[in-house]
Amino acid sequence: MRARKEYRGHSPEILHYAQDDLLRGRFRFYFTTMRWQVKDSVTKEFLNKFPEIDPVILQLLWNRGVKVQEQIDEFLYPDYSQDIHDPFLFVEMRQAVERTLLAIRNKEKIMVHGDYDADGVCSALVVVSLLEALGANVDVYLPHRELEGYGLNLQSVDEFKKNGVNLIITTDCGISNHEEVKRVKKLGMDIIITDHHAEPPVLPEGTVAIINPHLKREIYPFRDLAGAGVAFKFVQAILKEIQIRPNEEYGIKPEEAETFEKWILDLVAIGTITDMMPIVGENRTLVKYGLIVLNKTRRIGLKKLIESLGGNKGKLYDVRTIAFQIGPRLNAAGRINHANQAYNLLKTENLDEVDNAVQNLNKTNEERQSISERVTTEVKEQIGEVGDRKVLFALGSDWPMGIVGLVAGKITDKFWRPTFVMVEKDGTISGSGRSIPEFDITSALQKAKKYLSRYGGHNGACGFTLKNKEVLGDFKKAIAKIAEEKLAEVILEPILEIDTETHLKKINWELFELLEKFSPFGKGNEHPRYLARGLRIDNLESVGSNGNHLRMMLSQGNGDRKKFIGFCLGDWCEKIKIGDNIDVVFEVDVNEWNGNRELQLKIIDLRLSEV
Repeated sequence: MRARKEYRGHSPEILHYAQDDLLRGRFRFYFTTMRWQVKDSVTKEFLNKFPEIDPVILQLLWNRGVKVQEQIDEFLYPDYSQDIHDPFLFVEMRQAVERTLLAIRNKEKIMVHGDYDADGVCSALVVVSLLEALGANVDVYLPHRELEGYGLNLQSVDEFKKNGVNLIITTDCGISNHEEVKRVKKLGMDIIITDHHAEPPVLPEGTVAIINPHLKREIYPFRDLAGAGVAFKFVQAILKEIQIRPNEEYGIKPEEAETFEKWILDLVAIGTITDMMPIVGENRTLVKYGLIVLNKTRRIGLKKLIESLGGNKGKLYDVRTIAFQIGPRLNAAGRINHANQAYNLLKTENLDEVDNAVQNLNKTNEERQSISERVTTEVKEQIGEVGDRKVLFALGSDWPMGIVGLVAGKITDKFWRPTFVMVEKDGTISGSGRSIPEFDITSALQKAKKYLSRYGGHNGACGFTLKNKEVLGDFKKAIAKIAEEKLAEVILEPILEIDTETHLKKINWELFELLEKFSPFGKGNEHPRYLARGLRIDNLESVGSNGNHLRMMLSQGNGDRKKFIGFCLGDWCEKIKIGDNIDVVFEVDVNEWNGNRELQLKIIDLRLSEV
């Protein structure tokens, strides 16, 4: 196996396709240094094992850890009939389904408790859609981010009891709500938890069932489902059960179950992509088919929202549409106002209301962008020079809680350090954290849990509340110590992973068509990136309304020439000139205009050649 090659790139930009700026037609970028790292070459043994597959495809499969026939088939040819796992593989799915069907038959009142982000909104609607179709007495509750925070809270539990709720079903939350679950049981209600967040040291007691692929006890074969993915498995299990109960009448006939199941996949795709779940394994199949449904969605609110975005006429909506256009708007509701704004838009069937609802959601998103920019500037000023610090903290008093997670992410991207952004309000300090791959931020919170009243999250993102403001100093010291230990040997610079080196003569339509087999792209299956070295600049110019993009014609060897575009790289026109040799990391893309199509190589990073 060839040794891994590592280069230092000194591009002024990391193309960070930030949601807020992409919606305005431009890219956000950060000035930093990136390390270029070319992945190991595929082994001869692997090439010989699959002689019928193009070596280019095998290299990309190898890079993504797809190395056996079953994985290859699932990756290249996702098949809904084969690659969607049995929901009853979840240890407690059976009792969750039985209790829910009992509640439907007995007309008990069911409360679906979601979350305030896009995944939480979509997962709640996935469950509510089915329960309403089955004739259940069901309502939905989404907490207010500022006033209630994440997950269940004691006040809302008490309100559920007053309103006659018999069964609570959580989506995208609940796994850490010990006290709230105790309260549920004390008041005589039942609760089913569907969640996908990290397993806490102790699980809530007294639940009917907990459906979470991250539990150590689970045998479910895929662990990276989004909250909407877990909600979908719950819905899928109920639909499977009613198909084998012809004598029990529900609102959906057994023969209609499979059709209903597929029509909610647009919500599953939105939740999976917006929550940054890896687009591999079962998620890959769910997203692939979810995008098909999205492009013919029956949800009039979602249709109108997509129409309001413009710029995509005649093209299929893809992962980027969700990640950078639909997702930010749905998330903006919970960040600035209330998640009900997004939920109602996705659920509405009222044509008279939908136009106004879309306009309001777009305005909310614009407000979110403006506030986010202001808070990011203030946090940068507070942090100052980073120096040799391994972790960064910021604390404000007037920053909206719905924004601090976004801001923490931007600071992490800029300085490549775990970042905690906190807000003190009425004597209580709460915050959000974002991290780099080398530092499990939620695990760090677990080690510092004695300072926290509540916390939760994933490896790369977390939310938390301190027990009181007096422990702030000790909390920061504890986290800083953990970071010093975990990151002692880590070079705190982002790594630009490159799939392979190539020559321009190999970049053609045949390669592009092969690469299409790897879509949909996303986390865990990023768009393939190539490195070409020693390219001669035959022509260059700055383009765009402000001249902030770079367009070049580059050649290599015996006249192999290709067109390149570099978004937000226009200032390179002042640093390079015709005749210079450069190394370029790029993606193979297509430029379409007026019915014409041409290959376009999108620059991710570049540098002057060393030779």
